[in-house]
Amino acid sequence: MTPATADDPKTLVSTNWLATHLKDPDLRIFDASWYLPDMGRDAHAEYLAGHVPGARFFDIDEISDGRSELPHMAPPVEKFMSRMRAMGVGDGHQVVVYDGMGIFSAARVWWLFKLMGQHDIAVLDGGLPKWVADGHKTTTTPPTIRDRHMTVKTEPQRVRDVTEVARAAKLGDHSIIDARAPARFRGEAEEPREGLRAGHIPGSQNVFYQDLLNDDGTMKPPTTLRTIFKDAGIDLQKPAITTCGSGITAAILSLALERMGKTDHALYDGSWSEWGMYADLPIATGAT
Repeated sequence: MTPATADDPKTLVSTNWLATHLKDPDLRIFDASWYLPDMGRDAHAEYLAGHVPGARFFDIDEISDGRSELPHMAPPVEKFMSRMRAMGVGDGHQVVVYDGMGIFSAARVWWLFKLMGQHDIAVLDGGLPKWVADGHKTTTTPPTIRDRHMTVKTEPQRVRDVTEVARAAKLGDHSIIDARAPARFRGEAEEPREGLRAGHIPGSQNVFYQDLLNDDGTMKPPTTLRTIFKDAGIDLQKPAITTCGSGITAAILSLALERMGKTDHALYDGSWSEWGMYADLPIATGAT
């Protein structure tokens, strides 16, 4: 496993990197801010009030599978392609995605692009807060958009469904890593979504996504990330499945694994929103 460099256009780039490349003709930027209801924030309103110059707004809830009862599941290929074309993002573009928390929902869009076979995408390290703190300007001016065709070739190995996760949990042949807060993982705190049981997937282990980040919202270096995963009891020799509440913060784990040079990881898209809903699926409580 070869860890990524500090600025890697396929995983994570700094605010200085983005500022240097801001006027590159083939750069496309997304504001992919998304917040839980109890955070009391309006992502789109914040985008309109100020965003990185040239950024488009990526609506995670809208660019999803509208046929599913589960929140923001990965969209059908055709929907993804049409939305990207409408926003002028396509073949040959380097994409940078950020959010208003530091690293939170942006990683989800990074994972979605990878699922769609798009590799030239990176998360902005530290997101909009770091961009502003480093003295870079924001704007309220909308970007100029021109249609661009995107060729999509999905990479199904990057996603797992409930049947595959249940099998992996039973066989123990994968490391199932849960990004939720420890109290939720242990089943000691109520789930924010009504009707979900408390606990975790049997055999899964907990790496709280916030433990992977520095105080300024940037991601810790690959050597530190590896130590965090190992200290949590994660067997990095096994293929990994990341999970969380609804598939958002699981992608932060996926990004961290990719930064460490581990490529055999997939995201459980339904996550606890699905697993916790069905009484016939087993759950575990307490620490692993």
